[in-house]
Amino acid sequence: MLYQWDMTREPMDKVAETYWKVRSTTDTTRWMAERLARGAQAEVERIDDEIRSVSKNWRFDRIAAVDKNIIRIGAFELIRDTATPAAVVIDEAVEMARRFGEADSTAFVNGVLDAIMRRVREGQDVRGA
Repeated sequence: MLYQWDMTREPMDKVAETYWKVRSTTDTTRWMAERLARGAQAEVERIDDEIRSVSKNWRFDRIAAVDKNIIRIGAFELIRDTATPAAVVIDEAVEMARRFGEADSTAFVNGVLDAIMRRVREGQDVRGA
C-alpha cells in the first residue's frame, strides 16, 4: 500500500480500498498492514529525514522505490512501535527486501534500519532479550 501511495500520491483511503480489492487476508493482518502503511505515510517527512540522516553515502532520490518504502515501514515501526523488538522489525524488513527488492536490497535495508534503530532506540536491548 505504501509503495502504491508513493507511486500515485492518491489518498490512502483510495489506495487501501484498491489494494484490498485484489487481496484477502485475516482481519488481524489487514489491520496491521493498514496501520503500518497509514502510519508511515502520515509521518513520511520525519521518516524520510531519518533515512537521509543515516544514508549519507547514498542520495535519497537514488534509493529504489521498493527499498525506500520497505525502509519507511520499518522506520515507522522502530520509531512508533517500541514494543516490537528492533531485531524483529529489521528481520521482517530484510525478508521483504529479499522478496521484492534487488540483489543488494537486503544489505542496504538492513544497514539503513540498523542505523535508524541506533538513533531512535539508543540504549535499548536491540535483540529484544
